[in-house]
Amino acid sequence: MFTGIIEELGAVVSLEPLAAGARLRVRCSTVLSDLREGASIAVNGVCLTALAIAPDSFSADLAPETLSRSNLGDLASGSRVNLERPLTPATRLSGHIVQGHVDATGVVEFLKDLGAGNSWLTVRVPQALDRYLVHKGSIAVDGISLTIASLDASLEDSLVGITVIPHTISHTTLGSARAGSRVNIEVDVLAKHVEKLLSGTQASPASRP
Repeated sequence: MFTGIIEELGAVVSLEPLAAGARLRVRCSTVLSDLREGASIAVNGVCLTALAIAPDSFSADLAPETLSRSNLGDLASGSRVNLERPLTPATRLSGHIVQGHVDATGVVEFLKDLGAGNSWLTVRVPQALDRYLVHKGSIAVDGISLTIASLDASLEDSLVGITVIPHTISHTTLGSARAGSRVNIEVDVLAKHVEKLLSGTQASPASRP
């Protein structure tokens, strides 16, 4: 489990295709301080398992599902990625509950300078996720915990507007976001639980095997 507060910008060393999936290697420093092989780490908001840890990098295997569901397959040598280690029981939950389970990819419409280092980010999100999005609610974009400032839903998709502060611009991949870029989207898992409870489809304990 993560909070969406990015700890470090890493750099992709390589993305090597495998018979099924791929192996990603990322150069970094901060997150390596207590990273152990087999531990979870979020890369652009995708929960991966750290492997082959070296003094300046780590690797992770990407399953076919990960490649199809996220933007990690778009990465190339030199690409910057957002990195976050899992939270601990003593960690302040500064962002929101982020699982690292990407729901879909969205597309950056534009990143507009608002002055004083602030920016307005607009992302086109698949319409199927619109029911989980609320004004002033939380959303994870490439693993970054952000607050929805505006919503404009249509029949095809939803336009999500977000104000991005200077710190986020300078410490995450959003500083280099460009129109047309794919970004990983994870909606608030609490909204999914509420939806299922209200739908009445939850099986009762007595009916379970």
